[in-house]
Amino acid sequence: MSTVELVPKGEEVDEEVTWEDQQNINAFRNLNDKLESLETKYDDLKREKEYLDDLSTELELADEDELIKYKIGDAFVSLPLDKCQSRIESEQAKLSEHVEAMSSSIADVHDKMAKLKAVLYRKFGKSINLEK
Repeated sequence: MSTVELVPKGEEVDEEVTWEDQQNINAFRNLNDKLESLETKYDDLKREKEYLDDLSTELELADEDELIKYKIGDAFVSLPLDKCQSRIESEQAKLSEHVEAMSSSIADVHDKMAKLKAVLYRKFGKSINLEK
């Protein structure tokens, strides 16, 4: 987690921290926390999508007459190959939508953070650390 320092050790600030400045600093910290959470979820979704892609590739090599063990919740159910493939395609489509939505959310948070950074650095200069 990154920290927001108002005054680096050994330096004094000429600028007074107003209530509005403090609100901007708090908003930046909250956005940074949200960004870290979103990035973790994004990485998890990407990894799950890769697993489904690999599984889909493996199922292309399977026998059409063979029943496939498909996990639903905590149980495994034997399903025909075509039903398994259609379920996996459906899950891949849902995950792709989630990944795109998460990517958009991350971009929005980055934009908001960049605006706050500009405001805070303009006022405090090197007296404030907003980097990870």
